[in-house]
Order: sequence, then C-alpha cells, then structure tokens
Amino acid sequence: MPLKPRALKKGDVIGIVTPASPPSSTEKIYKGAEYLERLGYRVKFGKNIEKSYGYLAGTDQQRSNDINEMFADKEVKAIIAVRGGYGTPRILPLLDYSLIKKNPKILVGYSDMTALQLAVYKRTGLISFSGPMVGVEMFNGIDPFTEEHFWSLITSTKGIGTVLNPDGKELATIAKGKASGILLGGNLSLIVALAGSKYLPSFKNSILFIEEIEEETYRFDRMMNHLRITNILRDTKGIVVCELTDVKASDTSKPFLTADQVISDYLADLKKPVVTGLVYGHIRKKLTIPIGIRATLDATKKTLRFDESGVR
Repeated sequence: MPLKPRALKKGDVIGIVTPASPPSSTEKIYKGAEYLERLGYRVKFGKNIEKSYGYLAGTDQQRSNDINEMFADKEVKAIIAVRGGYGTPRILPLLDYSLIKKNPKILVGYSDMTALQLAVYKRTGLISFSGPMVGVEMFNGIDPFTEEHFWSLITSTKGIGTVLNPDGKELATIAKGKASGILLGGNLSLIVALAGSKYLPSFKNSILFIEEIEEETYRFDRMMNHLRITNILRDTKGIVVCELTDVKASDTSKPFLTADQVISDYLADLKKPVVTGLVYGHIRKKLTIPIGIRATLDATKKTLRFDESGVR
C-alpha cells in the first residue's frame, strides 16, 4: 500500500529546502516564502538554505541534514524545494528513510528532485508531488492554472479524476490501448541516472511519465535506449510523454532526428498505450503529478485519470 501524507491545511508549516543547486539569488527563496505566507501558511527554512558549495546548495551533508530535519520536525507538514539544477542524487545515501517512513509528509519539486522522490517512494512508499517550487514558480507570479491544480492536489482528499490540460490541449496517441498502474516518473535524465541503483523503484505495473529539457536529440535518444535495454519500457503498463522543452538538434545542417522521430522509434510498437502532450515539465503553465498514486491511461480516448488522491 502507498504511504499518503496528510492533506495540508491553512496555518500549517511548510519547510523549504535546497536539495540540489542554489538559486541565482537568495531573494527567490524569501519571495517564494512570502507567497506561501500570503496564502495563510507558515514557513520554516532549512538551516543551510543559503549555503553554497560550487554548483551545489551546500555540501551533501548540509543538504541531506536539512531534509532529514524537516521530516523529523513534528511541526512541519509539507516540504517544498527551492529549485532543481543538480545534486539531489548525491544525497540519497545520506537520507534517513526509516525516519521519513515514520513521518510521512507532502514532498514537492520536479526536475532534479525526481531522484529524491523516486528514491523515497522506493524505500518508503511515500507519495510525493512533482510540482512547482519555491524559487522557480512561486517567487515571481505563479501561473493561475499551475497554482490551482497544485493546491487542489495537496489540500484535498478528493480525487480529481480525469486530468485536463490547460487551454483544451488534447493528448496525442502514439499507440492505442488502455491500462492502469502506479504513476512513476519525472525528469528522464534523473530516471536514467538512478537505473541499476537501489534507489529506483520497479516500473512493473506502472504508468511511466517523462519530461526533459535542453538536450540534443541524440542524447535524448541515448536515454530512451537506456530505458529500453534496462527493460523499463517493457515493464510499464503505459507511457505518457510530457513536455520536451528544447529537446532538439542544435545543428540542423548535419543529419539529425527529431524528438518525435525518437519517440516513435522507441514507443510506437510497444503494444501498450502511449500518449504525448501532457502539459507537465519545465514550463510555466503545467499540471502537478503525484508520484505513486494509481492512474488509468486510455490512449484510445486520449485521457489520463488519477484514480485516487495523493493525500489522506
């Protein structure tokens, strides 16, 4: 059974941490915190929130300490990352998974946070939320669609059912069919980075969702092939390809493949439901996806349904 955190209520304390890279300015941390306070929440900062160590937001020990302390703090009900970037996989061996399992809390972020969320799900079964971050979307005028979808998921125990893209955008069918499974995924490069480790959950009976940003198509191809040769593509019940932001060939004067061609090469003949076009990833207006809930993908009807809430 999945481990669900409690729904967030006004007045609750939200912990802010930096598991990966530091923000370009600490102002982003505090403006994002002000946004949360305006909504009626209280904020607690990780002790090392302003630290930096090269391209990391502090040493591995400092960043992991902040996460462990937030889970240990009985007052904190949710934990939201400032940003992604790089560095989350480095702290996975330093996390206290037993502590996390005993103190299930809402955990939010995307991009590099994929590594933390998948590792936590593998080791504890805790459902987390691949959604907006303090120093990215929240500090500078979060998009209303992004905002509404995110808060509805973490404050209500009611399931939202069929997920609707903004602006009426339809999903596109790559392979027809219908399947139900556990929603698992996030940023493709982070999934690949965990492959073969004890921190990546099994994708058997899963609905895999992926997004990516700023990759040459040959590197995107390499990562998709890695999913194939590690049997992740085989194990899934269905696949949802989300936003591929600036995944393209930088030099089109040389022979190249498009991202769509790569997707077709790897996914079109899998004999399981596959869709593209879910509005989630490194974009301003987007959906939040709960990692670890049951979902149903109907590629024939072009729908994705969340079959349960992510909180209790």
